[in-house]
Amino acid sequence: MEAFDLVVVGGGTGGYTAAIHATQLGLTAALVEREKVGGVCLHKGCIPTKLLLETAHNLSLIRNSRTFGITAENISLDYGLLASRTEQVVGALHKNLRSVIQKHKVEIIEGHARLLSPTEVDVDGRRLKAKNVILATGSRPKALPGLEPDGLRIVTSDHCLEMREVPSSVVVIGAGSVGLEFASFYLDVGAEVTVIELLPRLLPLEDADLGRGIEKLLAARGASVLTSARVLPDRTRMYDNVAELTVQQEGQERTVRGHAILVATGREGLTDGLGLENTNVRTENGSVVVDDRYRTGEPTVFAVGDLIGGLQLAHVAAAEGYLAAEAIAGKDTERLDYDRVPRVTYTRPHVAAVGLTEEQAKERGSNVKTRRFSFRSNAMALIRDETEGFVKLVY
Repeated sequence: MEAFDLVVVGGGTGGYTAAIHATQLGLTAALVEREKVGGVCLHKGCIPTKLLLETAHNLSLIRNSRTFGITAENISLDYGLLASRTEQVVGALHKNLRSVIQKHKVEIIEGHARLLSPTEVDVDGRRLKAKNVILATGSRPKALPGLEPDGLRIVTSDHCLEMREVPSSVVVIGAGSVGLEFASFYLDVGAEVTVIELLPRLLPLEDADLGRGIEKLLAARGASVLTSARVLPDRTRMYDNVAELTVQQEGQERTVRGHAILVATGREGLTDGLGLENTNVRTENGSVVVDDRYRTGEPTVFAVGDLIGGLQLAHVAAAEGYLAAEAIAGKDTERLDYDRVPRVTYTRPHVAAVGLTEEQAKERGSNVKTRRFSFRSNAMALIRDETEGFVKLVY
């Protein structure tokens, strides 16, 4: 049986960061991945979505180039070419990442990993002995009961990345970062967009002013925005390549139609088939429970990234993987301060934040003050003709 100081299950951002840092600390490490190293961020998240959004941004610039004295005619988007370029960029990054991982003497093992015990991992019949294990299997889009994705009319963000043409109309259910980024993209490439959010405002985890601001800007770009609105899945109808939803808002019912219904109501940890029943690893609401050193109920088993819930961001997963490797190596490293993690929603314009929102600060008993500065008085915003925005300070 092969033996390692560390076996990492899951080759996404948190997993490969942990494995690489473990070897930097003098440990032997194996990285088990059933698909391709890089995880959701590289293959189904950060990178391909930002490629779409950058394309949409450039398309918007060209369409509005007359503002800068430039005349551009017969502008069109070749969606097939965009998809091909996305594959090329992701492929190049994947090749480079594998090289970096191998350069650090991390053994990449392809296959499905399952815990046989807290110190033994089975990978499709190949058994590994591990002094420590880090679970970093990531997450998948949550399904909305009654609106299970079929990949055609009811889709997830994963399906959107596989499309080879733009739907003429899109209904986005869920106004978090994922939902709004795709809403912004589809608006820029010419689709009719409706955004439905159960809570009273968009980006409900961010400052209220940010949510209200981006709602106003999306509406100005042509989006129909429904807040405090509940989809009634059992009333869904499919006909003529269109999905028809019934939405309840303020006691009234209305019908919303779209050629694609994007369900963007969050993500859930991937724990299926991990063999957690052979350990004392606990889960709550689909997430693995860990302490502040990312240790589970088993002293030798750690977990990081989307699998443990919280801020499901690639740079957070990387930091958690790094710190978990430090803990395994016996180092007493400073804990991650989640209040200070920067976060960005790549709509047009971008919505960025770091630190507590005004509401969070008040909930913690702080007597805060706020200042707000409009981009309309900012020189570069005027030069770029991007004045619809503001900076808010909470102090």
